[in-house]
Amino acid sequence: MATLIRLLFSAGARLPLAVLHAVGLLLGWLSFALSPTYRRRLLANARQAGQPLAVALRSVGHAGRLVTELPRLWLGAPVPWRWSGVEHIEAAQAAGRGLLFLTPHLGCFEVTAQAYAARFGARRPMTVLYRPSRQPWLRELVDRARERPGLQTAPTTLSGVRQLIGALRAGEAVGLLPDQVPPQGLGVWAPFFGRDAYTMTLSARLARSADAVVLLSWGERLSWGRGYVIHVRPLDQPLPAEPEAAARVVNAAMETLVRESPAQYLWSYDRYKAPRR
Repeated sequence: MATLIRLLFSAGARLPLAVLHAVGLLLGWLSFALSPTYRRRLLANARQAGQPLAVALRSVGHAGRLVTELPRLWLGAPVPWRWSGVEHIEAAQAAGRGLLFLTPHLGCFEVTAQAYAARFGARRPMTVLYRPSRQPWLRELVDRARERPGLQTAPTTLSGVRQLIGALRAGEAVGLLPDQVPPQGLGVWAPFFGRDAYTMTLSARLARSADAVVLLSWGERLSWGRGYVIHVRPLDQPLPAEPEAAARVVNAAMETLVRESPAQYLWSYDRYKAPRR
């Protein structure tokens, strides 16, 4: 199985983005049709957020595209992208401050880090937090794909957190997915679209530890394989010191981004699950 997936990734890396997205549309609907659990969760989460059925159904194809675009993003030629709000990055760098990017499971979150690394990484690299795969072959593939000039990775361990703090204090950039459910004891319960979700406190702790500028970002997936738009904007208020209050601010900011393009949010993600031990 591992060999087959490697071959598929190698073949997919050579395909045009439009073809990969077309395959992703089919894959998304196949998953939706064959998995009752997946289907129930996607529809329930979209309904919890007040999204109509039409939006939830459009998100099915985008969830598939999220998977099939990975070979090209990880192993293939660069994809086209353009910036919206890049001046916020340039202003923070001119002030010599570290940058903390908060990106929800919206659109293509892989491309946001790649776009930053391509434009700014030579001078101020980005470090992204990720959970290493338990499968050695997949971990090797992901590490090789994500470790590129101007882009580094940090595991979800204590040493990884220290790595993030060091990067921010050096005036570099750090990327997080703050709507990812952390392990028990590393988060607090805070509302997300009207329902309590276990929310990481790491983003606020990092921002305070290094006096970092907090920016919101996401990669909008354009139709017909035309590439992506990297949206960047500042957080509209400082993160409070109190963990619960900071989590509410972060979740509200994530909700604002999701409402911009709800069909591209990963509604199938188990956002309301209980944290693992």
